[in-house]
Amino acid sequence: MYRLLMVDFFQPEIPAKTVLDSPKAMNDVFEIRRRVFVIEQQVAAEEEFEYEEQSNHLMVHMGGQGMGCGRWRRTENGIKIERMAVLETYRGKGVGAMVMRALLKDIPHVPHLPIYLHAQTHAQSFYEKLGFVAEGELFYECEIPHYKMVLAQRS
Repeated sequence: MYRLLMVDFFQPEIPAKTVLDSPKAMNDVFEIRRRVFVIEQQVAAEEEFEYEEQSNHLMVHMGGQGMGCGRWRRTENGIKIERMAVLETYRGKGVGAMVMRALLKDIPHVPHLPIYLHAQTHAQSFYEKLGFVAEGELFYECEIPHYKMVLAQRS
């Protein structure tokens, strides 16, 4: 079963609507990720679509039309934010920041449990503006350079 939070782009202050096990809504999330990761970035679909049922998904939408998405899940290393994606049409309009703020709001506060992500190098400054700090050496996932980034302080 999937858990998906829906955030309205024009009314982000209204609590996100939780949708459980909605194939249509999850297909919208998967389509955003397919377009961004599989088509634009040439990531193999079998590497992109994993841990779906263990993750808490989130999609920012406008009138039901998906704009951007992300997810979080608990791992052995903490809470990992991943699969942040914004459709090309909506980039530079605050959708990615809205996705991240909503994800951070959704993650339960557990003291001493780090919140981290693997940032593609081109997006590193975006995550820094949201409070993440690079940690460790450059590494590659799906032939794309990344840095591990950890949330410095939770507000």
